[in-house]
Amino acid sequence: MASCSRVAAIVLAAGQSSRFRAAGGTDLTKLVAKLDGKPIVRRVVEAALATKARPIVVVTGYGRDSVEAAVADLDVGLAFNPKFASGLASSLSVGLFAMPRDVVGALVLLGDMPLIEARLADALIEAFLAREGALASIPLTEGRRGNPVLLGRGLFEAAMRLKGDEGARKLIGALNEGELVEVEASDIGVTFDVDTPEDLAAAQRLGGGEDSPH
Repeated sequence: MASCSRVAAIVLAAGQSSRFRAAGGTDLTKLVAKLDGKPIVRRVVEAALATKARPIVVVTGYGRDSVEAAVADLDVGLAFNPKFASGLASSLSVGLFAMPRDVVGALVLLGDMPLIEARLADALIEAFLAREGALASIPLTEGRRGNPVLLGRGLFEAAMRLKGDEGARKLIGALNEGELVEVEASDIGVTFDVDTPEDLAAAQRLGGGEDSPH
């Protein structure tokens, strides 16, 4: 049964990037800042497209036109969050609302985490589908929980009631051992996000692209 179960993906790309601009970032939103010649958000969406998750919905908000233009030719759905200024929770809610009724879970990727690898996302999907009664799966690196997270349909309703900048962390923290699947991950991508131009430079050094020397 699990093999035909469908997991979708949501890319949250609605934030205001205020820290990025305050630190000297020149792009309207950090999500369209280039890493190895490619907008950060496009790298995240391409990683999502390389996974088993379908469909993929990109939630836009601040800088909507620039973000949509960065992914315009990719096979994704778009959902606009008019309340993007209220924080991450509203974007998560918009993304979950856009999910088809038959999906059993949604992989939630953050548009400012460009080093996420598709194989890790697929490992989260497989681990989630393999565990009867699972409500979520998350990557764990050196004891730290990272992203992306996979939310099972059983958490959608509660996740859509979250407020402000609260992601699903609180919901996940309340799950018991049988409901939460942790997947060991060694790649730095699960905890690395771009908040400032310095982070962008670090992403370049960490191997933003395959042709990177390191």
